[in-house]
Amino acid sequence: MISAIIPARNEEATIARAVESVAAQPEGGEIIVVNDQSIDQTGAILADLAARIPKLRILNTHELPAGWTGKNHAASLGAAVARGEWLLFTDADTYHLPGSAGRALASAAEHDAALISFSPEQEMGSFWERSVIPVVFWRLSQRYSFDRVNDPKLPDAAANGQYLMIRRDAYEAAGGHEAVAAEILEDVALARNVKRRGYGIFFAVGNGIVRTRMYRSFGAMWQGWTKNLYPLFGGSFAEMVMEIDAASPWLGVLFAGIFGWEVLRRSGGGEWLLAVVAGILFVRPWAWYEGWLRRNRYSASYIQYYLPGVGFYAAALIASWWKHTRGKVAWKGREYARAVSGKR
Repeated sequence: MISAIIPARNEEATIARAVESVAAQPEGGEIIVVNDQSIDQTGAILADLAARIPKLRILNTHELPAGWTGKNHAASLGAAVARGEWLLFTDADTYHLPGSAGRALASAAEHDAALISFSPEQEMGSFWERSVIPVVFWRLSQRYSFDRVNDPKLPDAAANGQYLMIRRDAYEAAGGHEAVAAEILEDVALARNVKRRGYGIFFAVGNGIVRTRMYRSFGAMWQGWTKNLYPLFGGSFAEMVMEIDAASPWLGVLFAGIFGWEVLRRSGGGEWLLAVVAGILFVRPWAWYEGWLRRNRYSASYIQYYLPGVGFYAAALIASWWKHTRGKVAWKGREYARAVSGKR
């Protein structure tokens, strides 16, 4: 019933766990791993896995065609040979929990959805992961409301490419990955194409379904988020500025407070009122963030990472804007011409 498709480029640290966890799903008829010109031990690990997992098939890419990103090309190749009614596109750094495929199919039936996507549980090992990952997903939850995405009457559409399962007829009607060949955010673009054609979407938190450790180093995290953040938040300078202000309004409060304090000092009195107002405005985003952490099953202790987290977030968003509008976007050893698709 399900064909799982896993693009893999230099994934020696994670590919075995991903494949084995997908292979354990009874609903999975086949697993297609597309080895995208890996230069590490990914190929050797896959050969070992194929010797003991009969439903694993391995494809190898060659030169990347013009106008494609590597992941989209690999996913398209996998889909072209897949035989399942459902296509499950998932990343090589994911772990699929027991029973997850069955739960995804049940959700599809319950919500009359042709595209099912889950935002994975996050495994975080380092200071920077605990600082940044929750902040990013806090902000994403504000922009991409699950309720709005899942409402067929609204145009809002989104998905997470780490777990995106789509019925074959909807995939083909939407043009598949060929229709989003050059997109950096292929998951969001594909979801938009699916919803425009009248198919239902169900997008939800993936607790108990799938988990991932997205980045294992600061450098990988920086490259990953500077690739994605600017188009994720609309792909315009104005929206970037508004998003930074929403995530860290205390920055504006700080500068306004310094200026206002000096004005009041010179005019005589009123400093206490300014201090109270600034204090209230400074505390409010902390309270919002702590409430979100609790609602989304993160430890409330992560509130201690708020300041470095939003600092990194603001810097990465600005760097992402610069790369997408002035430079090039790099990922997995490849560079792509700037092309923002946030509004399309």
